[in-house]
Amino acid sequence: MVVTPQPGSAHPEPTWGDAYVYYAPDGRVPGRTQPYATIVTSDHPGDTASALDAADRRRVNVQVDRATFRALTEEDPRGPGRPRDHTATDVVLPHPVYGAQSWICVVNPAERTTDTLVRLLREAHEAARARHARRHGPGERPTR
Repeated sequence: MVVTPQPGSAHPEPTWGDAYVYYAPDGRVPGRTQPYATIVTSDHPGDTASALDAADRRRVNVQVDRATFRALTEEDPRGPGRPRDHTATDVVLPHPVYGAQSWICVVNPAERTTDTLVRLLREAHEAARARHARRHGPGERPTR
């Protein structure tokens, strides 16, 4: 399920136009679950390193496991990390705010990163599906 906050919604204004991707087999946004991927279209308070307020910029963010994070970034998500240019485009980088939680990001994905992002999104979806199955059982519906 993809949630895209719009003007007039209950979501804060900085999120309007962004997209939040959840595993939601019943078609409802899960109550206590974070999205497994997002597409951010503007700077947010505390998250301006990618300069998304500039024209025609967006950033795809995906939660990955630690091994994948290490393979993609050559860093440990819990480590100090090295300085990065988070304005660079079409490059897989640790998320400027949520890298320690094993999130990666790509500003303006294009030829170099599209295949990688598609693979990571499939893996993130499968991981979210598996978490849901562990919590709710294979045939059980979640209760609210």
